[in-house]
Amino acid sequence: MSLVVQNLHAQYGKSHILRGVDFSVSPGEIVSLIGRNGSGRSTTLKAIMGLVPPTQGSVNVDGVDVSKRLTYEIARSGIAYVPEERLVFANLTVEQNLLLGLASARRHAPKWTIAQMLEYFPRLAERFKTHAGSLSGGEQQMLTICRSLLGNPRFILIDEPTEGLAPKIVDSVMGMIVDIGDRGVGVVLVEQKLTFALRISRRILVMGHGHIVFEGSPEDLKSNAEIRRTWLEVA
Repeated sequence: MSLVVQNLHAQYGKSHILRGVDFSVSPGEIVSLIGRNGSGRSTTLKAIMGLVPPTQGSVNVDGVDVSKRLTYEIARSGIAYVPEERLVFANLTVEQNLLLGLASARRHAPKWTIAQMLEYFPRLAERFKTHAGSLSGGEQQMLTICRSLLGNPRFILIDEPTEGLAPKIVDSVMGMIVDIGDRGVGVVLVEQKLTFALRISRRILVMGHGHIVFEGSPEDLKSNAEIRRTWLEVA
């Protein structure tokens, strides 16, 4: 079982953003996709989910190409998506948001429960009957991750989970992502904080100009000053 992205291309109008993205993720593996703003990281996640229709290439889940399917069909194939925008249902309570995420058990994927989500983030238990629109940004991020997990995915795509979060909440999110991987869910993480990505990832993918320019372990990236200077550091 694996998620395999091959020669993925995508455009916004006439702007060719993705130019042949290739990578794979195994169950339980945490892979971080890093790079400068505009390199195509978030677009890669959206193209995998069909939110930006690929113009070329494939997205295979266990050997089945889902790249031509609608977004809800891709989700049903076992891929969950946590957007950077933290799209909660503002007029519904925390409890109702979580209930909307519940799905039946899925083969080859762990089963998650609301009780587990509240153990990860006790603050959500405290705000259980509160409308999601009144939550802080960090609380909304917790809620979005939890709601996505309740669909029992085999793979989860997480876009900038630590953006704007307090250090204590960042630590909680880090612990949760590590546990997601430990339980056998493959994780593709778009993350701006290099130190965060290096600490929790098995593999690092560096994007530049719409394709992968480096793939290796965190140690490989640490020892490759040229890649960091060319594709990550701000002059």
